[in-house]
Amino acid sequence: MLKRMLVTLAATIAIVAALGFVKFKQIQTAIAQGAAFRMPPEAVTTIVAAQEAWPSTLSAIGTAAPVHGVTISADLPGVVERIAFESGQAVHEGDVLAVLDTRQERAQLAAADAQRELARLNFERMQGLLNEKVISRAEFDQATADQRQAEAKMGEINATIARKTIRAPFSGVLGLRRVNLGQYLSGGDPLVTLESLNPIYVNFGVPQQAASEVRAGRAVRASTDGPSPVDVSGRVTAVDSVVDDKTRNVQVQATFANPEGRLRPGMFVQTELVLGAARSVIALPASAISYAPYGDSVFVVTDLKGDNGQTYKGVRQQFVTTGGTRGDQVAVIAGLKPGEEVVSSGVFKLRNGAAVLVNNTVKPANDPKPNPENR
Repeated sequence: MLKRMLVTLAATIAIVAALGFVKFKQIQTAIAQGAAFRMPPEAVTTIVAAQEAWPSTLSAIGTAAPVHGVTISADLPGVVERIAFESGQAVHEGDVLAVLDTRQERAQLAAADAQRELARLNFERMQGLLNEKVISRAEFDQATADQRQAEAKMGEINATIARKTIRAPFSGVLGLRRVNLGQYLSGGDPLVTLESLNPIYVNFGVPQQAASEVRAGRAVRASTDGPSPVDVSGRVTAVDSVVDDKTRNVQVQATFANPEGRLRPGMFVQTELVLGAARSVIALPASAISYAPYGDSVFVVTDLKGDNGQTYKGVRQQFVTTGGTRGDQVAVIAGLKPGEEVVSSGVFKLRNGAAVLVNNTVKPANDPKPNPENR
């Protein structure tokens, strides 16, 4: 009985040992296969880094403003007798816009004219009597003062009548009409806005660090987006003398020709200020830059050696210093050498040492002045 138990135990141990050995070999093989496994290469597009001359520029957000812009108002109270303009109309300096009722003033003018004529006749009579020494000098002086007072009264009433004819103070484009025929206006009530659109100002702020490089005469480019984009060039005409204590920016004013009136006061404008001579940079598509809190980087395609000693085409992560942007491009000013092959799309799925497969059939845009099809 004991012998049989020992034989059974030995057989069991042998079977367990055999199974354990087989499992050990399977695990060892799987570990070896895992160590030898390499992720399949990622499909990417590339661009060869090349130096370009970029002008030294500063981009800022600006707002269009009129050279002359006012809200035309009634100078004196009165009833609107005539409206001589339409909303959105272009007018010239001196054009009549509206006329207020002046019947009362004209009646006063007729009375003042009669009083002036009487004062003139009295003055001439007194002058003759003075020459004959019939009246005193004081009486003649009183007649002279009465004549001048009558003429001044006439001038005052004529000025009142003239002020009730509202004219355009300068040439420009009118806004929406805010007054109707027969409406009573108090002094200061608005009639319409008037804006001079050619030329036009664009005001924008620059950081205080760059303020010393900004001066009158610098070239500025202004552009807008939308179905009818605007792209115009102008010059800096004024730089503010103080720094805004909230934004630490200095306000700059540039002037642009605007013959077609495509820039309107209040429009959002993207400005690009030329600061100085061009500098040499490496221009890459924006999609080539991997942005991260610890630093911006690109992936450089190169030949790498794997753990098995074989060479493969992979990527090396390279930290770079970026400068400004221009269209689809980003300027790299440090960290990259001309001639290096840089991944231009697909960087989000890469890591240092990853294998890649370059396919440049379709490449991302790299245009300094893009013109999207949806414009």
